[in-house]
Amino acid sequence: MVALVSRTGRQHQRYNLKGCRQVVGCIPYRYDDEDQLEVLVISSQKNHKMLFPKGGWEIDESMEEAALRETLEEAGVTGEVKCKLGEWSFKSKRYDTFYEGYMFSLRVEDELESWAESHVRTRKWMTVKDAREICQHWWMKEALDVLIQRLSPSQQKDDDTVEEEDIVDVEQEEEDEDLSPTCMLS
Repeated sequence: MVALVSRTGRQHQRYNLKGCRQVVGCIPYRYDDEDQLEVLVISSQKNHKMLFPKGGWEIDESMEEAALRETLEEAGVTGEVKCKLGEWSFKSKRYDTFYEGYMFSLRVEDELESWAESHVRTRKWMTVKDAREICQHWWMKEALDVLIQRLSPSQQKDDDTVEEEDIVDVEQEEEDEDLSPTCMLS
């Protein structure tokens, strides 16, 4: 059975040693009837801009479990986590806070008609090109680029899982805000 209620509150959230909140998410993907790659984007709760599902990593779950939970709560899809796409450090646009974000690829196996946040979020399948244009966060766009690299022609049909040592760190684009050295990833 699938829970249709989102976890709330931050009392069980994980923070790194420098005080940055740790968040995890997924880029849900599938292949359409013509074997074209599609990714699922969702609207944010506040301003309805589009992004990939992500949220707090809680102390009672693994990173992958948190990514799956957040994707189920926010996008209403389940599937198999295929690989870690990377980790990013970023500053909140709304608060004077830094975050440590981790993204995974998720091959979607099931799409629910009703899910925990269906009353406050919309979801939409789209091409990678369209998702890159509409996504509001630079670091999520970089995660999408990593997903495309991982799904090279040799992997698109087999969809093999990438090993941890194959993960490449991605640096922030120059035009984005400088990040506090207290929360940079090494």
